Amino acid sequence: MGKKFKHIETELIHKGYDSKELLGSLTPPIFQTTTFTFETAEQGAARFAGEEEGHVYTRISNPTVQVLEQKLAALEKAEKGLAFASGMAAISAVLIALTKANDHIICSSGLYGCTFGLLSMMDEKYNIQTDYVAMTDAKNIEDKIRPETKVFYIETPINPTMEVIDLELVSSIAKKHNILVVVDNTFSTPYLQRPLELGADVVVHSATKYLGGHGDVIAGIAAGKKELMEQIAATTQKDIGGILSPFDAWLVIRGMKTLPLRMDKHSENALQIAEKLKQHPKVKHIFYPGDPDAGGYSIMKKQMKSGGGTLSFEIDGGKEEVQEFLNKLQFIKIAVSLGDTETLIQHPATMTHAVVPYEQRQKMGITDALIRLSVGIEAWQDIWEDLNQALDRFK
Repeated sequence: MGKKFKHIETELIHKGYDSKELLGSLTPPIFQTTTFTFETAEQGAARFAGEEEGHVYTRISNPTVQVLEQKLAALEKAEKGLAFASGMAAISAVLIALTKANDHIICSSGLYGCTFGLLSMMDEKYNIQTDYVAMTDAKNIEDKIRPETKVFYIETPINPTMEVIDLELVSSIAKKHNILVVVDNTFSTPYLQRPLELGADVVVHSATKYLGGHGDVIAGIAAGKKELMEQIAATTQKDIGGILSPFDAWLVIRGMKTLPLRMDKHSENALQIAEKLKQHPKVKHIFYPGDPDAGGYSIMKKQMKSGGGTLSFEIDGGKEEVQEFLNKLQFIKIAVSLGDTETLIQHPATMTHAVVPYEQRQKMGITDALIRLSVGIEAWQDIWEDLNQALDRFK
């Protein structure tokens, strides 16, 4: 579709697909096929040579998956998007494509546990070392830059401490030193934040979370400039093969249609819950970008539409007290994902970030008292009632 829309809500519904092209089907069809036929042997040769556009094999491209890629590229203001079997498949493909043995990565001071595991594996196998840096000012970052530094890898907000990174600051430093910037935008989605517009080179998502939004699909996305994305598509996406199935792409497309409505509700609810948690005597700290008292609030206001739907908080106690509190919840689900319509809660130190060594977790701010809450789209009053009764009941 060539038409351009001024508003993201309209783009989410219409971008990347025209029903006129496929027998008038309002919903994009699921092309559940492994391979595509050629009219002639010459056509097959031309497509494999890249001389003619068209699909040849679903590991390389698929019409349903392509609709999703085009939608995400449009939303992130990217030239090209790529879909993957999971968020970690997207992150792995991007980082492996952009580095080689003995290169160096500078990473935000905290990140998802499995991404930490990937970076540790890359260090062990290929001597691709990573420094974890508090990206609060230019000096902190520039002091860690080496001649072999190839990538800045950033989560913002950081999982699970919710620290916000100034993407314009980091991107300006990266451009000065010819370093690529990769941003995990999972927590914000392009509805709340668009890193490419702030200077990043590649944006990645676990589409499992807010983009899918319904807890029924595992998927990942990467987006950026056409030349860079084609390089990733032709190498680590194609050859490692962590590609998204047509049906799973269809599920993400379906979920994304309601993304603005859901993100507004998630954010509104999270702000209400954050305010309530701040007032409870058993809560020591809350970590939420939308909190006016948060250290990164001014950065959030500059680069995000709102604080998003996920927050963290510390209670008065340790692992045992956290587990007692979680076990007293009545309808909030103990689960490690986020971005679903249901409110989900988990203990990072023993769940999502258990792979991170204890000392490194402490440096990241992931204490045994820290709890991550993905605030759903239920009535916030009901969410708070459940949290409040559990807080009141644990010793």
